[in-house]
Amino acid sequence: MSSYQRPRGTSDILPGEVEKWQFVEGKAREIFKNYQFHEIRTPMFEHYEVISRSVGDTTDIVSKEMYDFYDKGERHVTLRPEGTAPVVRAFVENKLYGPEFQKPYKTYYIGPMFRYERPKTGRLRQFHQIGVEVFGSKNPATDVEVMMMALDFYREIGLKELKLVINSLGDKESRANYRQGLIDYLTPFYEELSQDSKNRFEKNPLRILDSKDKKDIEIVKNAPSILDHLTENSQKHFDTVKEMLDVMNVKYEIDHRMVRGLDYYNDTIFEIMSESKVFDAPIAVGGGGRYSGLVEELGGPETPGFGFGLGIERTLLAINAEGGEMPIAQPLDVYIVGLGEETNVETLKLVQTIRQANFSAERDFLSRGAKAQFKTANRLNAKLVMTLGGNELEQQVVQVKNMAEGIEKTIPLADVYNDFAKVYQEMMAN
Repeated sequence: MSSYQRPRGTSDILPGEVEKWQFVEGKAREIFKNYQFHEIRTPMFEHYEVISRSVGDTTDIVSKEMYDFYDKGERHVTLRPEGTAPVVRAFVENKLYGPEFQKPYKTYYIGPMFRYERPKTGRLRQFHQIGVEVFGSKNPATDVEVMMMALDFYREIGLKELKLVINSLGDKESRANYRQGLIDYLTPFYEELSQDSKNRFEKNPLRILDSKDKKDIEIVKNAPSILDHLTENSQKHFDTVKEMLDVMNVKYEIDHRMVRGLDYYNDTIFEIMSESKVFDAPIAVGGGGRYSGLVEELGGPETPGFGFGLGIERTLLAINAEGGEMPIAQPLDVYIVGLGEETNVETLKLVQTIRQANFSAERDFLSRGAKAQFKTANRLNAKLVMTLGGNELEQQVVQVKNMAEGIEKTIPLADVYNDFAKVYQEMMAN
């Protein structure tokens, strides 16, 4: 076995599989376009501070999982572990908050992210995200629009076994009120908490609600709810979100323990859970929420934000588990059978003429016999097969066969070169 293998936690996405990725990405672009979102592409690595200031020092991402290193100029950089912070950095650096830009500013990204964690189903060390960000709107309708856009996307790609789960983390005042109540509740259990949760106890006790440790999960089951500590403004915002979802007939559940894995969220957060049997338990295939303060943290003006991200790997697993059909075939209009070395040049001229007429075409390059070439044409589901041998070359004609109908005609090469679209149309009309 070769010692040259892909790094642990990465995957090769091969032809036959990559078409599924293209389908999912294409549907995302299609849906987002309808909602007037525009694509943004940021670097795959960022200055360390961009991520640590945005995501939060106490998150697992920053404390354990980042691929960070010093480059040759002794700059501390990291492969991006998530998509929001780089987009916010780009938003601020390029002054996209300026008066010349549409408000709210709506953008989306598609690309790889990197986290050093134990690889598991649907989450590798290099994984891929589709995400959206909206800047400049405090309106709860923005929250609902983005959630509905995510659900639209999942429906378009054929997923049905989904559940929308929402919560509110409130504003700064709400969280300050809740923080003390949570500390009071957790104090008697302090010695039983995992080491990670002990480390977060003073700095960021809300993170304990997100712990994956089994004992921590049991302890927080009876923790107070943040929904009992919302300020009047946060309560009004959350009530409006629920009212709008109800009006739009969107089913949802409220999970008052859901905090999401990033520190920058406030008010509405949500997750879209897949209940597909491919996963051991219901798992979030996408999620996001509202964030305030993130643009200011990276040097921009006060700007509210709302966004979500979804994992492409998990999404594809869910589609496969539900038996979803993805149109991944690449139709072949014409296969050209060339017989004899003397046809090599003319066959190349033919195949290129057809491609330049905006049809898909393929030919034999291995000097095989007619039978083998026809077998390939069948395997590729070619609609037409053109056969060119020495006799045809001498007479400047080509044999054209409609494979579905079995109809064959002899057509002058000049007709093919002058107007292949017309030849194709006539052959397919029979």
